[in-house]
Amino acid sequence: MAQEIVDVNEVAQQCVDAIQKMIASLTTLNIMAVGKTGVGKSTLINSIFRENICEVGIGRPVTSRLCKITKKGFPLAIYDTRGLELKQEIQDEVRAGIAKTICDSFKTHDINDTIHCIWYCINATSNRVEDTELEWIQEISTEAGTYNVPIIVVLTQCYFEEEAYELRKYIESKNLNVAKVVCVLAQDKGPFTAHGLDTLIKVMEEALPDELKKTLMNIQKVCLEEKIKEAHARVVAATAAATTAAATPIPVSDSIMLVPIQVTMIASIAVTFGIDINKTIITSFISSALGAGGATLIGKTMFAQALKLLPGAGQIAGGVINAGTAALITTALGEVFIQVMIRIYKGEMTAQSLASKQGKDEIKEMFRTEITSLSRRG
Repeated sequence: MAQEIVDVNEVAQQCVDAIQKMIASLTTLNIMAVGKTGVGKSTLINSIFRENICEVGIGRPVTSRLCKITKKGFPLAIYDTRGLELKQEIQDEVRAGIAKTICDSFKTHDINDTIHCIWYCINATSNRVEDTELEWIQEISTEAGTYNVPIIVVLTQCYFEEEAYELRKYIESKNLNVAKVVCVLAQDKGPFTAHGLDTLIKVMEEALPDELKKTLMNIQKVCLEEKIKEAHARVVAATAAATTAAATPIPVSDSIMLVPIQVTMIASIAVTFGIDINKTIITSFISSALGAGGATLIGKTMFAQALKLLPGAGQIAGGVINAGTAALITTALGEVFIQVMIRIYKGEMTAQSLASKQGKDEIKEMFRTEITSLSRRG
C-alpha cells in the first residue's frame, strides 16, 4: 500500500527538482536577426525575452558578418547580422554567411543547433522600404524555405499606427514568402506606448514546431495571454492523467499515487510562466490551498481536507476517491496555481506576501471557491 502521508516540504522539494529538470531539458530556440545597423534589433530582443541577452550574453563570431549571442543556462541563441549596408560587397558577405549558417545548422541534425526562425527587421520611421531590402527578403526566404525556416518581417519603431499600417500593407502586397509582417514599438518612448510584442510572440508560436513552444513560453515576457493558455493546457493534461489513475476507485489512503501527477503539473505551470519559483513559494501555496497549515498534508490528509469542500462528500462510500473526484481536485489545484502565477507575474504577489497570514488566507479562499465552482459545473 502506498504511504499515506508525505511531508509538504518533501513534495515542495519534488516540485523544485521537477522545475529544474524541465528547464534543463528545454530545447534551445535559435533566432536569426537580420537588418541594417540601427534598426533596433538589440532593443527588440531585450524587450521580448526575460533576460537581456544582448547586453549580458556572450557573443562569438559565426562568420565575418554574423555573431551568435548566448547566455549560460538560458535556452536562447541569437544570430545577429553585422553591418548590413548598401555596399554590394558587404551584402554578398552577409547573404553568404546567412545561407551557410542555416545550411550548417541543419547538418548537425540537432534541434538545439538548428536555426528555427528569422526576424528581418526594418525601421518603420522612414515610412518606406527600399527595393534592395525586398530583394534581400525574397532571397533569404528562398534559402530559408529549403529548410522550412519561417521568416517574420518586423517593422521596428512604429510610432505612428497609420504610417506603419501602410508600410505593412505595401510589403504584404509584394507577396513575399514570409510568415507575417508585424509592427512593433519595443519600448515606451515619450507619449508612445510599447506595442506589438505580444503579436510577434503569437506569430512565432504558430510558426514554430511544437517542441519549441515550451521554450518560447518560458523565455518570453510580453504575452501573458499565451502563457495562461499554455498553463491551462498543462492542467488539462494533468486532469486527464489523474482521471485515468483513478479510473478504478481508490481508497483515500492510497491517493498518494496521484501526487506525482500534481507535482508535474505545478512544475510545468511554473516553467511556462518563467518565474523564479523557490521551495518557500510552493510550500506556502500547497499548505494554504489545502488548509493544513504547512504540516503533513499529502496523501490521505490532502484529500480528506479537499473532500470537505465538496458537496455530498460525506456520501463517498468508505472514503473512496473516484475518477471524477481526482480530476476535480487536480483541476482546482492547477487553476489556483495559475492564478497565483499570474499575480506574481504582474507583481501583485511576492514570496513574502504569499507566506503571510493574509496571503495564506487568500490562497485558501481561492481554492475553496475554485473547487466549489468546479463541483457545481460538474
